[in-house]
Amino acid sequence: MRNIDEHTITGAVLESLEGCDDPRLKQILGALVTHLHDFVREVQLTEDEWLQGIRFLTATGQMCSDTRQEFILLSDTLGVSMLTVALNRKQSAAATEATVFGPFHVDDAPRLEQGCDIAAGAPGRPLDVDVVVRSSDGTPLPGAEVDVWQADEEGLYDVQRGPHRRARAVMKTDAEGRLRFRAIVPTAYPVPTDGPVGRMLVASGRHPWRPAHIHFLIKADGHETLTTHLFRDGDPYLDSDVVFGVRRSLVVEMGDTLTHTFVLDRS
Repeated sequence: MRNIDEHTITGAVLESLEGCDDPRLKQILGALVTHLHDFVREVQLTEDEWLQGIRFLTATGQMCSDTRQEFILLSDTLGVSMLTVALNRKQSAAATEATVFGPFHVDDAPRLEQGCDIAAGAPGRPLDVDVVVRSSDGTPLPGAEVDVWQADEEGLYDVQRGPHRRARAVMKTDAEGRLRFRAIVPTAYPVPTDGPVGRMLVASGRHPWRPAHIHFLIKADGHETLTTHLFRDGDPYLDSDVVFGVRRSLVVEMGDTLTHTFVLDRS
């Protein structure tokens, strides 16, 4: 490995991976090295630019916490999150389309009952939600777990305000696969711009806005887990979502009420 130059270093790194016993890891690392080295050569990356990149990634990690995932936000805004969804979530024609997970889900959302008000005081116009969860063969799915979260009318999630949980809940469908609850009418909001990802968006001339939406994470025995949104029809950012997550089938009317049927594929 002596006298390595810009043309031979890629082969040397790939050769160093020959002892890897995990074929998938070897494949991923090999492709990563190959494409990363090609990128550096293509743009003729300078040492100062590479150091800036390291500082950017370091700052991204330092911005992460239990209530904010800056690396997910980075993945989302670069289109990588939606690309992995598109590659891995090949739903049947009948199933509800999946979209990005987002950086503001938490594992300690309150578990509430049918008919509850998940807003719990979050500012916003009330929205009565009535949804049904079905299998792709049309069978209702009783007892399906529906995890819901949304921003308030000021564009903020509860975790951006403090420790109190609101505008989110985990609930179960009834015997007919139906779930009714009260939320708030979603509004468009900007993703956080106070961190490295926000600075990247500004530097690259991009806006930080997401169209109005509500998140749903739905689980049912014997079925594929569905991670999706419902987007409010008429929102000005539907065609320029900063995380590229909009799907036509997920755009719905939201006045004072929201009705929708979610369809899950069998696993």
